[in-house]
Amino acid sequence: MKPNIGISDGDRQAVSRILAAIQADEVVLSAKTRQYHWNVMGPHFSELHRLFEEQYDAIEETSDELAERERALGAIAPGTLAAFLAMTRLQEQQTVPNAQGMVTNLLQDHETIIRQLRADIEATGATYRDVGTSDFLTGIMEAHEKMAWMLRAHAEA
Repeated sequence: MKPNIGISDGDRQAVSRILAAIQADEVVLSAKTRQYHWNVMGPHFSELHRLFEEQYDAIEETSDELAERERALGAIAPGTLAAFLAMTRLQEQQTVPNAQGMVTNLLQDHETIIRQLRADIEATGATYRDVGTSDFLTGIMEAHEKMAWMLRAHAEA
């Protein structure tokens, strides 16, 4: 049964596509953050190891919330790595950089997501009239802004 929540079918489908792309970004960022957690070395090992773990836990929770929002709108949430890689706006990292490179790469990815979320918030609210999703995405953007701030503080050290 399709949802009858005051959003047209076409608008719900468009919002669901936006949510799926954001979810893909979250999955790719989570995988990259986890890889860095496993492989970080150097004098800041302990604090970066802990920071990366905190961040991938938060990112994975966000990914789950995105899938639940997609389902609430009547869409099927993507769940394969191939689907996520096809939809993401981020670049996978094929090599493992040093600790400073890890921080820089993750910061750039968070900032990419933040910029994209600003556009997605505008589209879901103004274009597709789904203020619930706009509000939901604003919370996600704020979480990424905080994670970016934490990484930026390490990048400046």
